[in-house]
Amino acid sequence: MKRRVGCNIILFMIGGLSYGLIELLWRRYTHWSMILTGGVCFLLLYRVFRLIDCRSVFKKCLLGSGIITGVEFIVGCIVNIWGGQGVWDYSRLPGNIWGQVCLVYSFLWGLLTIPVSYICDKLHEKYHL
Repeated sequence: MKRRVGCNIILFMIGGLSYGLIELLWRRYTHWSMILTGGVCFLLLYRVFRLIDCRSVFKKCLLGSGIITGVEFIVGCIVNIWGGQGVWDYSRLPGNIWGQVCLVYSFLWGLLTIPVSYICDKLHEKYHL
C-alpha cells in the first residue's frame, strides 16, 4: 500500500512538473491548477496504459486525448467558470465546449500522448511504478 501511494506521488509529480514546464514554454506562464491537472493526467494515463497494455500508438493517442480533454474540461469548469480564474479560454477556437476544451487542443493532447506513452513504458520497465 505504501509503495503504491509513493509511486502515485512520483507519477503525479512527474506529470505536474512536466506540464508546468510545457505551459511555460508554450504560453510563457502557467497557473498552479495546471500543475495539478498535469499530475492527474499523467497519473491517469500511466495507470490506464498499464491496465490495458495497448500497443497501438493510434489507440493510445485517442485514449490519451480523451483522458486529457476530460480532465481539462472538469478543471476548466471548476477553475475558470465556477472559480472565475480565467486561466484559459478556448471560446474563439472551433469546436469548443464552453470555452474550456476544443478540437485543436484535443488533437494536440493526442500528439502529446506519443512521448507520454513512451515515458510511461520506460518508467514501467525500469521502476515498475
